[in-house]
Amino acid sequence: MSDLIVIAFDDEATGFELRTELVKMQQEYLIEMEDAVVVTRAAEDDIKLHQAVNLTAAGAVGGGFWGTLVGMLFLNPLLGAAVGAASGALAGRLSDVGINDNFMRDVAQALQPGGSAVFVLVRKMTGDKVLERLEQFHKRGRVLRTSLSRENEDKLREALSGEARPAADPAVS
Repeated sequence: MSDLIVIAFDDEATGFELRTELVKMQQEYLIEMEDAVVVTRAAEDDIKLHQAVNLTAAGAVGGGFWGTLVGMLFLNPLLGAAVGAASGALAGRLSDVGINDNFMRDVAQALQPGGSAVFVLVRKMTGDKVLERLEQFHKRGRVLRTSLSRENEDKLREALSGEARPAADPAVS
């Protein structure tokens, strides 16, 4: 099962910096992500999703290749490439993998104009090493939402903003 983590920043650049750092950590096998999206809010009604993978372009490239191949069989590679690219682009546009786009837009309404948020769908991670690498973002970000356990969410909040949720009083039962 994957965990969702949403971290907000007051500026756009820091969101992109965090995603770059997460990609580096993935290349070092410290974290395994299903999806990582930076959402920016330039103005009140201007919310943009910056996907890590452009599915429309990837579909067009793949479709163009297969269309050319099929077109060569029927002696019309240009028509095959055009039809393949168009159908691949359409398939890429209609497929939505990872985090739901509408959910990201809804959560992004909490951002102030000029801010950004990083939505990460984590399959697995080495928690202590990832938190250590996130220290460079200390006091720059705040956790908006997670599906982590309360203990792990508190560790993440503390690493990013220095704020930890107050611990439950053990004397109260």
